[in-house]
Amino acid sequence: MAQAKKALAKNRSKPQVQRHARASVKNFNNYIGGKWVQSESGEVFENINPADTQDVIGRFPLSTAADVNAAVNAAQQAYDGWRNTPAPRRAEILFRLGEILIRNKDRFAADMTREMGKVLKETGGDVQEAIDCTYYTAGEGRRLHGFTTPAEMPDKFAMCVRQPVGLCGLITPWNFPMAIPSWKLIPALVCGNTVVIKPAEDTPLSTYNLVQACEEAGIAPGVVNLVTGYGENAGAAITNHPALRLISFTGSTETGRIVASACAERNAICSLEMGGKNVIIVMDDADIDLAIEGALWGAFGTSGQRCTASSRLVVHKKVYKQFSRKLVERTKALRIGNGADPKTDVGPVINADAVKKIMKYIEIGEQEDGATLACGGKRLTRGEYARGYFIEPTVFTDVAPDMRIAQEEIFGPVTAVIPTKSLDEAVEIANGVRYGLSAAIYTRDVNRAFRAMNDMYTGIFYVNASTIGAEVHLPFGGTKATGNGHREAGTQVLDIFSEWKSIYVDYSGKLQRAQIDTVEGIG
Repeated sequence: MAQAKKALAKNRSKPQVQRHARASVKNFNNYIGGKWVQSESGEVFENINPADTQDVIGRFPLSTAADVNAAVNAAQQAYDGWRNTPAPRRAEILFRLGEILIRNKDRFAADMTREMGKVLKETGGDVQEAIDCTYYTAGEGRRLHGFTTPAEMPDKFAMCVRQPVGLCGLITPWNFPMAIPSWKLIPALVCGNTVVIKPAEDTPLSTYNLVQACEEAGIAPGVVNLVTGYGENAGAAITNHPALRLISFTGSTETGRIVASACAERNAICSLEMGGKNVIIVMDDADIDLAIEGALWGAFGTSGQRCTASSRLVVHKKVYKQFSRKLVERTKALRIGNGADPKTDVGPVINADAVKKIMKYIEIGEQEDGATLACGGKRLTRGEYARGYFIEPTVFTDVAPDMRIAQEEIFGPVTAVIPTKSLDEAVEIANGVRYGLSAAIYTRDVNRAFRAMNDMYTGIFYVNASTIGAEVHLPFGGTKATGNGHREAGTQVLDIFSEWKSIYVDYSGKLQRAQIDTVEGIG
């Protein structure tokens, strides 16, 4: 458990702990058993605006293992009632949740921009993704299909059905603080599970808004429980709690391995969605201007803080100079600033630790032999940027495939342009990383597109589009170090949050021994 605590504490900057909150800043509570309650620790942490660190959005409970235990107990008490609620009735409540999210979309988006930093058009998309997920997955309340099949013995009926897993622990990241919680929460609920959810400490308000909407929709007390706090305390307590049958985690690959190990020790189900080092391949017959648009959106949308970010651009040598020149020109023209300003293209990164990590990788890129820092590379600290975590969108050109900036996940507004002489070499470069989440190709040649589609070993692939833009009715997830084989979104997510039960009904009135007795008239 100590190892899990250490891992869950990594890659995040601790908000300041406060024992006594100022009256001018709103205090928020955990949601346990249908009640909004303080942490048993009596301590809180501050939710800070990354565009203006003097803006304290609110103070949230610094939860402990005791709080997690209370939340798990509440989930346990609510489980039978929710499990036995017919799935179509569960779905009706979730449809009401979707209506509440629509009604509050603008407010939720503004809250998210304030606590997470990404621009309003992106936070609006984040909330919309939660809406889409809610409506789509609620529809599965009438389609939790099993199947019937002929039995191998006479006078025997065979079928299989889905059943809920049980109590689920959900640990979610800060970069999509309403969309990703919805990907986990809504399928868990429609399948009949009860949950304890811990949002990232950098963005608790968006998940708080989602859970509050669940309460308004009429989800029964104890079905959804929210605890906020740090990974090494609340997160580790969730991961290690013996009553939580499933842990669904989205975050770094390093932490995901520790979560998986902790789950394996107690035979819990573990669903992991982790890192990426995604690629856009640009062939010599591509629409270059369209590819530039895709590269800008993929590399610098959400300030590069997406697991699907286009952090590698593998470009054919015949168009390499043209592409690089246009990319640098367009990158330099991007407007950096507070995401609440509609003129802003790129907002801040999430916290001081992120700044440190990203700037370290920029330094590594500058030191790697052959790579050229074509634009960006600086932290902005003056004027309107003085109180925020702003980094210039950064492009490295002439990058070799084995350089660290081309191999390791940076999770910031940094992309590497890599030359290639052929499609075969481009695919080899693209596959030559430890991750396998998303990839894309820009080409007008359908044969090239299908070859790349077939040969890229990723969970997501795009043709003439960027590496970001997943839709909720298709499975989301990756290969290799990106995850452990599970897929969120789509109907495939139901296989995470439900288990199969095979049922045999023998109406022969006698003992029939499958695989032993010979069926009369056969053999």
